[in-house]
Amino acid sequence: QVQVVESGGGLVQAGGSLRLSCAASGSIFSINRMGWFRQAPGNQRELVATINSGGGTVYANSVKGRFTISRDNAKNTVSLQMNSLKPEDTAVYYCWVLTQSNYWGQGTQVTVSS
Repeated sequence: QVQVVESGGGLVQAGGSLRLSCAASGSIFSINRMGWFRQAPGNQRELVATINSGGGTVYANSVKGRFTISRDNAKNTVSLQMNSLKPEDTAVYYCWVLTQSNYWGQGTQVTVSS
């Protein structure tokens, strides 16, 4: 079993910054990809950014140039630096870990006020 624990999030004004962190632990042989998804009220969960073990990244168009994902393979951690935040970034952010199965964190709330 794999445990996924997020930290960070909170309330910030538009234009501000936040950093999310996530750590995976447990029965991990190897992690393929890690990343972040988000879900706003009434919306489906959507991809924000993912990163593979080699550092290859994928970003949603809506966050390109504002968010940066990074990963520490030795520590099984992934972080998301969010700059120039907008009210439309308000959502619950979920950490995602792909090993032989998909694993999710419990989610952390990010609220951006206008």
